[in-house]
This record gives sequence, structure tokens and C-alpha cells, in this order.
Amino acid sequence: MRALALLATLVTGTILLYGTKDFPAWGDPQSPASTHLSPVYIEKAIEQTHVPNIVTAVLGDYRGYDTMFETVVIFCAGMAVVAVLRRPKS
Repeated sequence: MRALALLATLVTGTILLYGTKDFPAWGDPQSPASTHLSPVYIEKAIEQTHVPNIVTAVLGDYRGYDTMFETVVIFCAGMAVVAVLRRPKS
């Protein structure tokens, strides 16, 4: 069983690493995120959100639902760990 788990992990890791070869180079100023998305956030964040901090504007206003549901997923995972590891009273 351990060999099967190791094989599945290695295959999954290999597929994920293979997929990263199409990513732009780290810090590439010509990447799509740097040329299309970042300038919009930097130029219009304060005007559109009325929040003086750009990071807070992006996380709170532009990605609010995403951030909220990430928090819900982490909470549910924590509750699942507590439920699995809880010892029944004897």
C-alpha cells in the first residue's frame, strides 16, 4: 500500500512540475499579470474602492469572495481535523 501511495505522489508531483514549465519566469516584467492586471490595480484601486492601501483593496474588494471562501475552507478543514483526532470519552 505504501508503494502505491509513493507512486501516486511521484506521478502527481511529476505532472505538476511538468505543468510549471509554461509559467513565465519569476519576476518577468512582460508576464501577463505584470502587463495587464497589475497596472489596473495600481492605477484604479484607490479610485474604485476608496481604500488607501492597495493590498487591502485587492484582498477586500476585488477578491473579497475568494478570500472569504478560502477562510471557510480552512475553517472546515480545521473542524474535520478536530473531529477525526478527538478522543471519545471512556
